[in-house]
Amino acid sequence: MSITAAPRGAHLTRRLIQLYAGLALYGASSALLVVAGLGLEPWGVLHQGLAERTGISIGVVSIIIGAIVLLLWIPLRQRPGLGTVSNVFVVGLAMDGTLALVPDVHGLAAQAGVMVAGIVLNGVATGLYIAARFGPGPRDGLMTGLHRRTGRSIRLVRTAIEVAVVVTGFLLGGSLGAGTVLYALAIGPLAQFFLRFFAITDSGDTTVAVRTSGQAILPQ
Repeated sequence: MSITAAPRGAHLTRRLIQLYAGLALYGASSALLVVAGLGLEPWGVLHQGLAERTGISIGVVSIIIGAIVLLLWIPLRQRPGLGTVSNVFVVGLAMDGTLALVPDVHGLAAQAGVMVAGIVLNGVATGLYIAARFGPGPRDGLMTGLHRRTGRSIRLVRTAIEVAVVVTGFLLGGSLGAGTVLYALAIGPLAQFFLRFFAITDSGDTTVAVRTSGQAILPQ
């Protein structure tokens, strides 16, 4: 059965929609983890800790940290894309916007439900954002840049960065808990599933092709 290729403009439009929908949902999902109060994703722990210390909103802290990390790309000779620069601003703004709209939740059952919703939504956002193919997020670019310059494996570099981020964030007052552990266990399988679901070929059609575990990265 033949497949009619989508017009070039429609293909680009879909990619842009996926990019910004993914980034906005990523910020919203991170905000839900804050609302749940049961532990954040690794970089979220750092952002929250800095927000607690400085009095700046967690979304603005995310933007500042993203910009600083992006500057670290310069000595690593990494090249940012549209998705990279957009990531710095859109995620933080969406996070603060969601926190302003979503009420506090009380009771362990409600907190657990919001936590699970946040993690699943983060997986959806990851699939949308990465499948759009507009470049990695600033934190992922730091990871791949260090991998290339040091020769160390992606797994080792990512683990080292995230352990340092979590420990620093926790010492600053960031929230570390069941949500952090569940996120670490679930985000890989969720991201792989939604990458399959939202992947776009050059003709604009979906495909079930998936990157290997060594290639797949998450938007940070």
